[in-house]
Amino acid sequence: MPMNRPVVVGVDGSPSSLVAAEHAARAALLRSRPLLLVHGYLHPLGYGVPLNPYDVGVPVPSDEALKMLERTAADLAGRWPGLVVEVRQVAGGPGITMIEESRRAELVVVGSRGLGGFAGLLLGSVGAQVAAHAHCPVLVVRPEEQPIPVDAPVLVGVDGSESSQLAAGYGADEAALRDVPLVLAHIGPPDGDRTMPEEIEESRAAYQAEAVRLLADASAAVRSAHPDLVVREHPVRAAGAAQGLIEASGTASLLVVGTRGRAGFIGMLLGSVSQAAIQHAHCPVLVAHPYPVS
Repeated sequence: MPMNRPVVVGVDGSPSSLVAAEHAARAALLRSRPLLLVHGYLHPLGYGVPLNPYDVGVPVPSDEALKMLERTAADLAGRWPGLVVEVRQVAGGPGITMIEESRRAELVVVGSRGLGGFAGLLLGSVGAQVAAHAHCPVLVVRPEEQPIPVDAPVLVGVDGSESSQLAAGYGADEAALRDVPLVLAHIGPPDGDRTMPEEIEESRAAYQAEAVRLLADASAAVRSAHPDLVVREHPVRAAGAAQGLIEASGTASLLVVGTRGRAGFIGMLLGSVSQAAIQHAHCPVLVAHPYPVS
């Protein structure tokens, strides 16, 4: 992977995007990478915007937006010594612009709008689009996550899948960069309402054995790459994997989730657990997309 891949964040001057830029600045410094502030200046949908058919070419970027980018860059460079900041305006909707930039990025950072309601509204359609379709890892942050939590552990859900193995690897890298512990959590079902005590015991024993095996495997894999990392194994009982991870995220500085691969709709790309996590987690969420094969 080229060493000059930047950390990329979309900036439009909104409070949400400025919080995302703050997280991106820290991520870039931790990785010794430049920070690229990008502004996609077409309508968020990109298409379907009424244009005069006799107009040729695309709209020109506005001076106001460029000044906003340069002001943000100067502010970040002043507050994060050693940070190299670049700016770029792109003729595209913000979602598609960030997805395109992700092909050449180390990490893409997006803010969420923090609104109630449906998934698209809650995360913001741009954030949801980028989190699902990016070509590199995506960090999703929310406005209320200021100040940046620094000393809490990195949390990863472990279920034995290829996607969770990738997430555990990224989580270990993040924990090592931040110099915090890594917590590997396996979410198992609640005891349920069985009336027979022996059935409950049998079920509990089977779950414990499976949890211990999965956590031990994941722990061994990350320790081989990061022998000095503090790794904790944490079996959790919850009504569902998403609920268990969201509850556990209250004591984490970062939650890392996997994706389901590349085909299909946004739900199939992210999976229901990852979608719920990026909408409801109590800390920033890293979506562990694999890097493109170069």
